[in-house]
Amino acid sequence: MTKIASDTEKYSAPALSKGLDILELLATQPNGLKKTEIALALNRSVNELYRMLFVLAARGYVLLDEESERYSLSMRLFELSHRFPPTRRLTAVAGSIMEKTAQTLNQSLHLAIPYGSHILVIAQVDSPGNNITVVRLGAQVPMVLTSSGASLLYRLSVSERRDICADNEFFTPEAMKVFEDAVEQVAATGVCESPSSVVQGVLNLSVPIIGYGGEVVAALTIPHVRRLHASDDPDVDTCKRILVAAGKQISEKIGAGAAEGDASARSERQAS
Repeated sequence: MTKIASDTEKYSAPALSKGLDILELLATQPNGLKKTEIALALNRSVNELYRMLFVLAARGYVLLDEESERYSLSMRLFELSHRFPPTRRLTAVAGSIMEKTAQTLNQSLHLAIPYGSHILVIAQVDSPGNNITVVRLGAQVPMVLTSSGASLLYRLSVSERRDICADNEFFTPEAMKVFEDAVEQVAATGVCESPSSVVQGVLNLSVPIIGYGGEVVAALTIPHVRRLHASDDPDVDTCKRILVAAGKQISEKIGAGAAEGDASARSERQAS
């Protein structure tokens, strides 16, 4: 028996485990679950979970819809995550770069991370112009409907992307076909350009942000609007070029691929 397994057995906390089980389950259920459904999914009795749900709701970690009797995850964990160094560092690094990019392009930008079958917006910057399109901070949008989702999932396999996107009421074969076309753009060019599936007339431009281990950790997106009386606004091609540069700058500042380089260096040292 490993030390971790031994310690887990020695210091078990059944009530805490039940509470964490509930949170982890609800994190995968954007539409929430009824008390009986939670009990069934966790293979526990309703009586076992009643007090856990009451306390989690009282502390603001879950929400109860009185009409549907469904429990869902609140934004409390999202708020706490912003106090956690990796997320805080990502938003801190991205903030100034996003501000500069918004000023240069006269376009709004937002930064999103994966959240189950949705994207979750963790940073947002307005353009300096009078006419803007923005996505609310903390907004959740189905992956399959977004260019951000294409940037976030482009390194996964087709089946992995389908499994993630299918866990959503907006999933259809037609929507998935459009989504895969967007994914191919990211893989081929490093940037996605696609009409918004949410707001008519908006052209979404999105690039992936690469983390320390070489994984995609976020997507930087412009909900591009064309102003009819602003002839000096940069065109779409210019916006794409500068957005790609901004994405690379953020990625570099958070150490993109450094872990892969460290592993390669260690292998070379071991071989010598």
